[in-house]
Amino acid sequence: MFQAILLHVSVEIHASTELSGKHIYIFDPTMEMHSIQRIVDSIFARQSPKKSEFSCERYALLFKPGSYELDIRVGYYMQVAGLGLSPEEVTIKGSVRSNSLDGRHQLTNFWRSVENLTIEPMADSTNVWGVSQAAPMRRVYIKGNLHLHDRGYASGGFMADTKIDGTVSFGPQQQWFSRNCSWIKCRRGAWNIFSMGVEGAPATNWPDGPYTSLPTVPVSREKPYLSLSNGRYRVMLPRSRLNSTGVSWDNDQPCNRELDLSDFYITDPSKDNASTLNEALKEGWHLLITPGIYELGESLRVDHPGTVIMGLGMPSLIPTGGNPVLEIADIGGVTVSGLLLDAGKIESPVLLKVGDYRSGLDHSKNPTWLFDIFCRVGGAAAGSVTKNLEINSHDVFLDHVWLWRADHGSGVGWDLNRSACGLAVNGDRVTVYGLFNEHHQEYQTLWNGEEGRVYLYQSEMPYDPPSSVSWMHES
Repeated sequence: MFQAILLHVSVEIHASTELSGKHIYIFDPTMEMHSIQRIVDSIFARQSPKKSEFSCERYALLFKPGSYELDIRVGYYMQVAGLGLSPEEVTIKGSVRSNSLDGRHQLTNFWRSVENLTIEPMADSTNVWGVSQAAPMRRVYIKGNLHLHDRGYASGGFMADTKIDGTVSFGPQQQWFSRNCSWIKCRRGAWNIFSMGVEGAPATNWPDGPYTSLPTVPVSREKPYLSLSNGRYRVMLPRSRLNSTGVSWDNDQPCNRELDLSDFYITDPSKDNASTLNEALKEGWHLLITPGIYELGESLRVDHPGTVIMGLGMPSLIPTGGNPVLEIADIGGVTVSGLLLDAGKIESPVLLKVGDYRSGLDHSKNPTWLFDIFCRVGGAAAGSVTKNLEINSHDVFLDHVWLWRADHGSGVGWDLNRSACGLAVNGDRVTVYGLFNEHHQEYQTLWNGEEGRVYLYQSEMPYDPPSSVSWMHES
């Protein structure tokens, strides 16, 4: 009989060698496939309806090395990931797919991911990943074709460190950013299809066509990922590459840095709060934030260089007292990945801040990296913030961020979900790969730093100013 592994962790600060947490499902290739399929289908059934778009449920579906025959449908707040050292160690024969939920479009297919595995598509040798914002595909090998659409429009999207043996079809995707990928050829695309360091990328034809392609990525680094080897869980921290092209895991690539799971404080949303998490950070622990909703009465403070904060299963962090969610000191080498930051009912000055204003240290030899950071103001509930993301330190890299003042859902209205600015950059030499930034009431992006770079910028003005005078007054 199949039994999903659902473990809980104590709030005590101690070493751990096991991966645990509510809504973490760990699958083994020796399990019965029909039983795994039944569990995956049951999770999707909860996470696929329209009402699930702002659900409180979060799930991580993790697959130990081996081969599986499954049709994995991915809905809201579902992270599907392999636990191999390379994506070729976990193979899904079937699909890992995201389809249109209403048969018309994928414009709200948000908050989901697939990472670190191989897909052998069974349906016409094609895997469908029809998504919009905040739905990354990372470190994936597709032995066939990839459709980044299903029916109607999509407004994505992000793909990195991914190899496709066949054709990538962008379809009517309005925009898409691909970094350090490899494919045979691609076709279609609506407005802005940006490829960077991609083998097989189309020739640039913008502005007459949708394609912009750059041959290399000046500085690239891949998102941390979990692996299981010799019975031990580790967090792999890929090293940076210079002027890179193609995926990081194929052929002879730089070695990863490894952290044992015993170096991490594994969180529990039913027990942890800002006090316990700050105590762990103060004592020098890294954080593995498991699936769930975390209400924080004070900011999480990162003061140790090299700290790693890794979200699993798209956890949500919400301030409850008008505080920031996360404040990183003007230090080097911090890595933060896979977090959804929701504005709280009491307006916060900022959700995530890196460095203090007028931070002046040079971190070029040990930069901070932020991967898959998604800020949300309203939608799930009324919430307000002045700035979503503020970068004051020098030499910071952002690899895929979506900063969204909600235009639908709960707590949405000009005076309900207040957000003056999406991204504010005051540091120098800040680089963004994939900036998605929408509907804020003053500045979408306010950039004061020098020598900064942005590769693909997707932005929309707010839809709901009650009058031009109101909007001018806010500015």
